[in-house]
Amino acid sequence: MYENYYGLNARPFLLSPDPKFFFASNHHQRALSYLQYGLDQGEGFIVITGPIGTGKTTIARNLLSNLGDDSIVAAQLVTTKLDPHELLELIAAEFQLDVVSKSKAEILQVIEKFLISLHKQGKRALLLVDEAQNLPAETVEELRMLSNFQLNNKPLIQSFLLGQEELKGIIQAPNMEQFRQRIIASAHLKPLSCEEVQSYIRHRLAQAGYQNEELFSENAYQLIFEKTLGVPRKINIFVDRLLLFGFLEELAVIDSKAINEVAEEMDIELTGSINARQQTGATEPAQLVVNSSENVESMREVLREVEDILENSIKQKIKLSRYVDKLLKQKNIELASKNSEVSDS
Repeated sequence: MYENYYGLNARPFLLSPDPKFFFASNHHQRALSYLQYGLDQGEGFIVITGPIGTGKTTIARNLLSNLGDDSIVAAQLVTTKLDPHELLELIAAEFQLDVVSKSKAEILQVIEKFLISLHKQGKRALLLVDEAQNLPAETVEELRMLSNFQLNNKPLIQSFLLGQEELKGIIQAPNMEQFRQRIIASAHLKPLSCEEVQSYIRHRLAQAGYQNEELFSENAYQLIFEKTLGVPRKINIFVDRLLLFGFLEELAVIDSKAINEVAEEMDIELTGSINARQQTGATEPAQLVVNSSENVESMREVLREVEDILENSIKQKIKLSRYVDKLLKQKNIELASKNSEVSDS
């Protein structure tokens, strides 16, 4: 797509978490430091919370990719609403333990035997539970029970919980006091500031090989911050679309005009319908009066909105056609170059 046009060796704003693109804002670096501190302690729970799209999973992937410690056997769970038995089955599966058709008690025995075998090898287990806000309270309590597996006064498994803000409510419930006492550190991620948004975008572009002049105009970062509210996932979606737009429009610099146009296009695509107008204070639908100037104006307004949507749809199709043409031209150039090399040889 736009990678060649902007001199990139990869797409820098993919949604899938990639440790290569990890950006250490103040909040993210603090959360990562807590996780690393928890690893050094070798016991207790670390809890990382934050709104959707703030990078909790990216932090977990970054931690796992940089462990550099063969003594830690890590497994990562992305949870749904699991009951305690289902949680244990999933944990066993992640550690590649055979627990098919076994009872909960038998699964616990298999897990404990596995953890003891790790301990005898000088190793320990690490469990990262992502989207932990989906777990019922009794399932979170089951994680606490797993932490009771010890040998020579040393815990055999350690758990990190990463989840949205609802996880706080689960942990703060009165019946979760024992679990809270096992938490040795916690952190809450926040969206990026405007300055951090600028650094975040530049960092990801640099990681993708961008070496040219400044790609965004002076006030572009403030606008991107306002459109995305500093949420990393939203930034990725929006800036990826900006780069595609810049490629299609052959822009060397992405300015406020381009940002506002893309934001408007995406807003129309996301809503996808004309907002219904509601009549307040009326118990029955108003009778249509053909000669009413107010009614005629209302119909004109609806038609104008339909016209705007159709016009934007046509623009998108034109841009897509131009994009296909660009790709075909690039392929023809590459083919001609290869043919020239063959004939020269």
